[in-house]
Amino acid sequence: SHNIAAARKIPERFLLKVLKPLVSARVLHSIKGPNGGYRLAKAPDKISMLEILEAVDGPIRGQAPFEEESNGPINHKLEVICRDAANAVKKQLERVSIADLAGKK
Repeated sequence: SHNIAAARKIPERFLLKVLKPLVSARVLHSIKGPNGGYRLAKAPDKISMLEILEAVDGPIRGQAPFEEESNGPINHKLEVICRDAANAVKKQLERVSIADLAGKK
């Protein structure tokens, strides 16, 4: 985490807050001790961008924010559009792996 924070010029505390949910989601392993750190829990080609984003930000949902309940048919159409858009984004993110981003695939 020290090296990543320094290389990216971000506060290490912030980075640790991002890494913690990745450990909880079993994307990363945390290694304790003086020579500890973090390592990938799986091969880079087995970790998708969807896993990472949902671990950090929570599930991608396709819910339209409704202000008025009186627009039932419109609300239903918006809900379907938002759900379909979220599913398309999830499918695309699921296709991209860490290996793809690193140019190793």
